[in-house]
Parts: sequence; structure tokens; C-alpha cells
Amino acid sequence: MSEPTTDPAGPTPAAVILPWERPHGIPDGRGATRAAEARLAEAVGLAASIGVAIVHTGIFPLRARRPSTLLGEGQVEAARVAMAAQGVQVVVVDAALSPVQQRNLERAWGCKVIDRTGLILEIFGERARTREGSLQVELAHLSYQRTRLVRSWTHLERQRGGFGFLGGPGESQIEIDRRLIDERIVKLKKELEQVRRTRGLHRKQRGKVPYPVIALVGYTNAGKSTLFNALTGAGVYAQDQLFATLDPTMRAIRLPSGRTVILSDTVGFISELPTQLVEAFRATLEEVAAADVILHVRDIAHPDTAAQRADVMGVLGDLAVGEDAALDEEWEQRLIEVLNKTDLLEDAPPASATAVPVSALTGEGLEALRTLLDQRVAAGYVTEAFTLAPGDGAGLAWLYEHGEVIERSDADDAIRVSVRLSPTDLARFAQRGAA
Repeated sequence: MSEPTTDPAGPTPAAVILPWERPHGIPDGRGATRAAEARLAEAVGLAASIGVAIVHTGIFPLRARRPSTLLGEGQVEAARVAMAAQGVQVVVVDAALSPVQQRNLERAWGCKVIDRTGLILEIFGERARTREGSLQVELAHLSYQRTRLVRSWTHLERQRGGFGFLGGPGESQIEIDRRLIDERIVKLKKELEQVRRTRGLHRKQRGKVPYPVIALVGYTNAGKSTLFNALTGAGVYAQDQLFATLDPTMRAIRLPSGRTVILSDTVGFISELPTQLVEAFRATLEEVAAADVILHVRDIAHPDTAAQRADVMGVLGDLAVGEDAALDEEWEQRLIEVLNKTDLLEDAPPASATAVPVSALTGEGLEALRTLLDQRVAAGYVTEAFTLAPGDGAGLAWLYEHGEVIERSDADDAIRVSVRLSPTDLARFAQRGAA
């Protein structure tokens, strides 16, 4: 473990504490220990993302949740002694804390305390680049902060004058702040609704082209952006850190058949994603719902890869239920698993019709992935024969651009081609009177 920083201009010394309740289905012994260590490592990665220096970590098994501090009295004291020795100024508790628990732990440890939700919101706030991303993060943060006013404001006795002839006590400071937050939340929701409508219009415009859309989803740091760059040649920000990508990015790529598709890189998922963010990022996740193929990128070398898969599938499943379901009931049929980071394994898992082992970093397996994408996109296509006039160069070029020309024969009086097209493109070509 590193020593606490002594440079006043250096990173803030921080601690990461994991209150551990063994999840259902994890056996006692080494299996539970490995799961706790993996969860702690993820929390350390999250905390490091905001630029603090991690000088202390700890796993505290929970026998019972204490309403006042979550941890037991002995655990709170043991953590206080250890963190005081390390000069800790910020403590990240990898759990959801109530406002009362957060306040009591700050008093006991004499430093700032951030829970898992607050930490993720902080990371999202730093990483959002587009207006949409900023709006989504601000909405989530305000929804979270609204419940923390009881912790933030200790001057509840302070009053501001009321209105009316009878005077009265007026509004307390906490009421004023809550009202201002509520007003801002209403405004943000309206702006995000406009963003959603704009996204819908963009999808309709793309539908007129139309190019099939392939959406990348997966647990954060699974390598989605690295894969996106490898397939498109784009320069999307890709680092070995959690939530390196927040705002969706789209690029057109050509598959081996020559068919053009649009590849979309989206925000990474994470276990126990704050409910505020699930709702706030619904507009972003709608890009996944509209995709023709969903690529689930998995870090197959991660010790918790199975649990991460379950978390991602759970979020996607949530999008497929409810009155405003975004995904259709057959979304799993559009799913391909990309088993990424095989370069970190001695033996790569076998390929199948629904899973492809790759290394986005080295390029291994990418051609097999492109071929499988071609097959999936073409699965809904139809093959049609066309006879074109020798001078119909525009029609021939259109077929080459929008379809896959399987066979062609040229004669003096006609050009005959057999082309695989999507039903939509077939209808569009028929409208020009050439079918």
C-alpha cells in the first residue's frame, strides 16, 4: 500500500471501504473472498478515476446493517485509526449510504465521505462532454442531492420572510433549496425530452438511408471503445479506466460484403448503477433499443466476467419490460457476445454462432467478428434479380452501394444482376420503376 501524499498540491489521500454482504449464490470460502476482492478492486478503480490517491483499503463483512453508520461500532473505530495513520481526507464507501449514515461516518472519521452513488455521479460529471450527457448527469445529481439536503444543511432554524398580510414563519432554507432543485429538475426533464425527440428524428433520418445499426454495450472497462476504434479506425477516447466513454459515438463501417453499417459506442454498465442514472440515461440507451444488432462486449479475462454479464443483461432486460418498454421481446435474438481481451488468457474460449473471442488490442478475431456481423445483418435480406438497361449506370451504382451484388452478366442489350437487399431497400428500388 502506498504512503499518503505529503505534497499539498498532489492528489488527495483517500480510502476505499467495502461493506461486504455475501451475495446470494456465492459460496463460502475462497469463492466469496475472490468476489469481495474483485468488487473492492472495481471500487478502487472508480475512486482512482476522480484523481485521488488511494492510500488505504478495507473489506468489512456485514453481519447486520446498522441504521446509524451501516458498519458496526468496532469496524468504524478500526477504520478511523487506520485512516488517521494514513492521513486520509476522503473516504469512499462502496455501498449506498443514507444521509444520516453519511453524516455520522463523516463525524466519526473527521473527513469527507462519499458513497458509491455519489462517486459514480462525480465520475459522470467529469466525463460528460456533449450537452446531452451534461444534462443527464445534472439531472441525476440533483435527484440524488435532493435527498441529501438534510445532511448538507444544519441551519434549519434559519428562516426567510414569508409573503402575505399575516407574515408567518416563511420558508426555511432547506425548503428554499429543495424548491429550487425541484424547479431545475422540471426544466432539465423538459430539455431531455427535447433531446429524446431530436434523437427520434435522427433515427428516422437514418432509417431513410437506411443503414443497419450495430450497438456496442457492455460492462464498463470491457473494451468497447478499443473495439470501436479497431473496427472503425476512429480516435474515440479509450483508456484502461472505468467509464472512459459516456457520450454515444457513431461511425459508418463497411463489412466484408461491402455492406455499410453504423456502429454505435455507448456508455458502460456497472453493477448497482444508481437508479437516478438509469432513468437519466434512458435516452442514450434508446440507441441500443433501435439497433439491428447488439454487440455485448465482455472482458472475458476478468474474474467476475459472469457477474458482469448478468448485470448487463439485467439492465437490458429492464429496458424490455414496463409500459414504455424500449426493447422488443425478441432483443436477445439480436445479441452477439464479443469475448474480448483474449490476449490475457492462455486458452481463448471457442467461437459459436452467438459468441466470438477477440482481442480488440491485438486485432485477433476481428475478421471473424466482421464475418459474423455480415451474416447477422444479411439474415433478414432477400435476393432479387434485376435487368437494367445498358445505360442505367445510376441504377447499377445504387444497387452496388445499398446491396450485395452476388452475380452479374453484361450483354449488349441489358445488364442482369442478382442482388441481396434489405426489404426496405428493395421497396425503394422498386419505386424508381427499375424492379
